[in-house]
Amino acid sequence: MKFGIFYEHQIPRPWGEGSELKLFQDALDQVELADKLGIDHAWEVEHHFLEEYSHSSAPEVFLAAASQRTKNIRLGHGIVLMPPNYNHPARVAERIATLDLVSNGRVEWGTGESASRAELEGFGIDPAERRAMWRETTEQVANMLAMDPYPGFQGKYFSMPVRNIVPKPAQRPHPPIWVACSNRDTIHLAAQLGIGALTFAFIDPAEAKHWVTDYYETFKRECVPIGHTVNPNIAMVSSFSCHRDEQEAIRRGTDGFRFFQFALGHHYNFGQHKPGRSDIWAQYVTVRDKLGFEALGGGAGGIGTPDQLREHVRKFADAGVDQAVFIQQGGNNKHEDICEDLELFAGEVMPEFKEKEAERVARKADELAPYVEAAFKRKQWMKELTDEEIPRFPAYGFNIAEVDISSLPEAQQRRALAMRRMREVILAESK
Repeated sequence: MKFGIFYEHQIPRPWGEGSELKLFQDALDQVELADKLGIDHAWEVEHHFLEEYSHSSAPEVFLAAASQRTKNIRLGHGIVLMPPNYNHPARVAERIATLDLVSNGRVEWGTGESASRAELEGFGIDPAERRAMWRETTEQVANMLAMDPYPGFQGKYFSMPVRNIVPKPAQRPHPPIWVACSNRDTIHLAAQLGIGALTFAFIDPAEAKHWVTDYYETFKRECVPIGHTVNPNIAMVSSFSCHRDEQEAIRRGTDGFRFFQFALGHHYNFGQHKPGRSDIWAQYVTVRDKLGFEALGGGAGGIGTPDQLREHVRKFADAGVDQAVFIQQGGNNKHEDICEDLELFAGEVMPEFKEKEAERVARKADELAPYVEAAFKRKQWMKELTDEEIPRFPAYGFNIAEVDISSLPEAQQRRALAMRRMREVILAESK
């Protein structure tokens, strides 16, 4: 089994001078530590306007910074918001490729559509169209990363002419694709499209077994890859706090995880938010003692002693989950506690799950190989352009020979004349 850590960059009110600076610098230190400990993935969300719950609005910047402080840990977008009003598809392709290059090929490309009113209305996105937007743009970004040149596209939600997207990623044809999943319907969709399922449902291991079975059975029967490669994997998000004393683990991790769930509910379900003024932490404190984990959706199994976490993780591994992703930075969880907990987990729990991971991955790849081959036979590929089909387009200044430059300042006249001579030489050579 693989392991990941997960960042929303939560920062409950009240905010002091330098609070966000410390939050981001601590998170970078944690990712650097996780890399040294052998943790496999660091996942970073993209959210906008979700005060206190998530201050991670530019994940590509944070992940780029993390790439320069680490060597091996995979850097996961968990996720890139794909509707074009958030991110133009060409810009997504450029950023994913650039991050892959500066990280030496360590990017995991998670995708999603978002669901909060603050974000969707803030960027003028019709909630009813977001799934269709995600599907159209995800497929086209994969094409942009893989094709040379990208043939252009006339779609419902975005269009662009023939262009060659540069740079290209280190991982060819493109980094592994994931999609955020909160229910079995999206798990099913992920399998149909041949992409990883990054799940945020906080389900128990017994339910996880049903999700895993549904995913892999669907993958084998129905997969038609949305990308140029497949990524059949399931990652499940869990709470996290690890200490030899159970009560200390609970003290360190419970409040932060409860706030994580409460703030999520505020922005997505039951809250009435006043931008810049609502105090979610104060609201949480007033009801904290009345809330059990069950009221907020469960997911407390990752809080406990090393033996308890070993049992928790073993159940997910036995269910066929490929990666456990820990929410260790929630609410007011302390940086020092997070680091200690990660070190204890990596030292006492993780080794037995890592010992045979390479063997498990190889065995799984062999098992799925014929189904992957069949899946790509079902895919309808975007047509590559022949050299003759690739159009030329003149630069805006191409017709400079017909422009009257006599009224221009002397320096501009000299540059214009130089451009004319260069144009004449190139045209003569092309004949």
